[in-house]
Amino acid sequence: MKPAVFLDRDGVLIEEKHYLHDPDGVALIPGAGPALKQLMDHGFLLLIVTNQAGVGRGYFTMDDVHRVHERMRSEYRKSGVEFTRIYVAPEAPDQPNRGRKPSPRFLLEARDEYGIDLGQSYMIGDKMIDLECGWNAGVKQSVLVRTGYGAKTEVESALVLADKRAWVLDDLPAAARKILDLA
Repeated sequence: MKPAVFLDRDGVLIEEKHYLHDPDGVALIPGAGPALKQLMDHGFLLLIVTNQAGVGRGYFTMDDVHRVHERMRSEYRKSGVEFTRIYVAPEAPDQPNRGRKPSPRFLLEARDEYGIDLGQSYMIGDKMIDLECGWNAGVKQSVLVRTGYGAKTEVESALVLADKRAWVLDDLPAAARKILDLA
């Protein structure tokens, strides 16, 4: 069984840009590439779990999502980072769906497909639905980063975060350092 770090995309790996669908808009979170490389070097698989409601709402297509992902992967490869898989829930919140966060479905599928030990894995996001996804799947720790919508989420959900003992950290590099300190 392998440990993994599950990552939300927008606001965690790349800067939050409302309904990003143009690859030219991809901007990595500063320091995220080297931080992810360190996680990989310590044996963590890296998987992305992203809701892309803009597809379900008709704002852009899955082809647009794939082009954004290819650009993001290309930028992260410059730091030696490879993502094991990207899971995408393209439905709008009011549409029937199979894996839209906070559903743990994609984490459970990854567990089965890649032999992941969820009890030794982490979920990093900038919204409560990201953290809930991790909690629902039974990960070791859900982590809220203050990038993207994270600072707002921290204020709006302080009691829930305290009750669930979530880690709240500045950004992805800070999350990687804390994970590696415990590895």
